[in-house]
Amino acid sequence: MKVDLHSHSTWSDGLLKPAQLVARAGERGVGLLALTDHDETGGLAEACDACAAAGVTLVNGVEISVSWGGHTVHVVGLRVDPAHPSLSAGLAKLREGRHHRAEAIARGLEKAGIEGSLAGARAYVTNPELVGRAHFARFLVERGVARDLQAVFRRYLTPGKPGYVPHQWAGLGEAVDWIQASGGLAVLAHPGRYPFDAAQREALFEGFKETGGKGIEVVTGSHTADQFDVYARYARRYGLLASSGSDFHGASESRRDLGDLPELPSGCEPIWRCL
Repeated sequence: MKVDLHSHSTWSDGLLKPAQLVARAGERGVGLLALTDHDETGGLAEACDACAAAGVTLVNGVEISVSWGGHTVHVVGLRVDPAHPSLSAGLAKLREGRHHRAEAIARGLEKAGIEGSLAGARAYVTNPELVGRAHFARFLVERGVARDLQAVFRRYLTPGKPGYVPHQWAGLGEAVDWIQASGGLAVLAHPGRYPFDAAQREALFEGFKETGGKGIEVVTGSHTADQFDVYARYARRYGLLASSGSDFHGASESRRDLGDLPELPSGCEPIWRCL
């Protein structure tokens, strides 16, 4: 059975509706799928309804935005209860912050001579509560400002660029607490993406473990083959369970499709044995 514990739908910045995502997972042989939209659980009900026909078992998930060490990191919650008050209230607060950040991004882009970016980004949004950088990037590609999403981020949406807006997300301990309170397992998402040196990386893992974190993504769409082994060693060193997820947003925007993942390196304890 293929396992994919990190994916996105149109409820955040994915390109497929939850039911379409589940159907694609089933077609690609994924038996266990987690829908982990950014700071949002609204798509889980639709995804669950589609699972029987697709032959897929759904894990209720979410990907929470966290501020740590002056950077944004992400913590995935698996097996969460989306109705739990602590989790739902925390996510609502983050979505409100996203609304204010979107307005600030649009102001920055306007100063750079790009008008109408907020309305343009919203044209790509299904969930009006969540306008993210990917929606701005899609609009800017459509406008012809850059050739692809990666170029947009490099030129406009990263630190020091016109559309970059620093933002204070949840604390690491807060995010883990919300996940645990709802009955879930907290997983540090795609650790190889963060621009940390060795000391910072170790501090992140130590802090994550101390707050109650249970796992890390070892195999994920943004990791190289060498990084699979690197983070397998971190998992063993810190006694964390290993997760695997494509971080799928859409066939045209993702490095790996649903289920297109190698097996975990030897010696890892799969987190799905606890789901």
